Amino acid sequence: MPERRPTRSLPGALRTLRTPADPGFWRSPVRGARFTAVLGVVLLVGLTLLFVTGLLSYAAYNPDLNPVNDKTPGKGLLGFYLFSWPTGPHWLYRLTQGLHVTVGIVLVPVLLAKLWSVIPRLFALPPARSVGHALERISLLLLVGGALFQFITGLLNIQLDYIFPGSFYTLHFYGAWVFLAGFVTHTVLKAPQAVRVLRKGIPRGEPDTLAAPDPLPATLSRRGALAMIGAGSLLLLITSAGRSFDGPLRRVALLTPRGGTDPGPGPNAFQINKTAAAVRITPADTGERWRLTVRGPAGEFRFSRAELLAMEQHSAALPIACVEGWSTSDQQWRGVRLADLAALAGYPDRPPGVFVESLQRGGSFRKAALRDNQVRDGRSLLALEVNGAPLSADHGYPARIIVPAAPGVLNTKWVETLTFGEL
Repeated sequence: MPERRPTRSLPGALRTLRTPADPGFWRSPVRGARFTAVLGVVLLVGLTLLFVTGLLSYAAYNPDLNPVNDKTPGKGLLGFYLFSWPTGPHWLYRLTQGLHVTVGIVLVPVLLAKLWSVIPRLFALPPARSVGHALERISLLLLVGGALFQFITGLLNIQLDYIFPGSFYTLHFYGAWVFLAGFVTHTVLKAPQAVRVLRKGIPRGEPDTLAAPDPLPATLSRRGALAMIGAGSLLLLITSAGRSFDGPLRRVALLTPRGGTDPGPGPNAFQINKTAAAVRITPADTGERWRLTVRGPAGEFRFSRAELLAMEQHSAALPIACVEGWSTSDQQWRGVRLADLAALAGYPDRPPGVFVESLQRGGSFRKAALRDNQVRDGRSLLALEVNGAPLSADHGYPARIIVPAAPGVLNTKWVETLTFGEL
């Protein structure tokens, strides 16, 4: 018989070496189906609200009105939901976009905890055990990738850090649809199981596939972990939501550019996104030589600021609300109604939309289009004053647009030309 050679045993460290594909690699005692299900239900509600308010924000730009309002010209059927954005209530965009950004920030700890709780499944082998399992893995890839992309670009946009390639507007729009595909598919596949686990627990004899087979000693209970996640979300709420409110709440909004610091005293002391200096608007641009050009069927007219002030003046109490989620309280604006300027341009009965151009020579939304319903609203003004004082340079002197319920970027500053007519 051939001589049997003695087997050589591996060192202990190599014998116990495990890879992420090995269930024994993951040893946290916190992971479990019920823990993941609780986080999943919170995300189901929160992410649905994010998607709905995101669609409303996109619609608020009136992207089907004029190409300058839309940075996604190839959207095709993805624009099927669009509708004419209303002008009332006047705080509508302040509410929807404030919710969109605040809920997104608050959900960050929940999202990270949910990804942590299911990370063992991302490494599970084989990659697909059946068609249904393959579909679940693909949806998970779209869901995780889409969620991380949307949250990261959204948080960077809130901080005005545009380090990603391309336009945030375009990237966030298409990223949302990729995320939605994964979100809907994953919800259909996993929601019934999550609800069953929350209501009845895991059936007797059925293994908890998310629980560690060889857990380490517990240092924190699952309830304690959920409490920590909730506390993190509460802290983010406190340090960000105040950017939509004046007073003490804004001063504690330390994590957002329009919170934390007070803009100072005076009629023009409220938040702005871009200064006149940042877009290279000089006193020479807005001085005595400045003229507003108004165009329409009746011809082209040019008005000085003094001539605009001599026209019938109207007042409106309206906030400024921006896509980054910050807003001001109602400011007291005064100026010439857009409908009155449309009448001068040749539309005395039913004003159409208007194409607005700014003195600003570069950057996004130096041009914008407003719908006819926005022009007809009596609160829509070419504002010349705010809170009883002339506009400051940073707030759009010598004249700016102010429209109820419109995103801040459509309230064009440093207006140079208004063209009324078909858009």
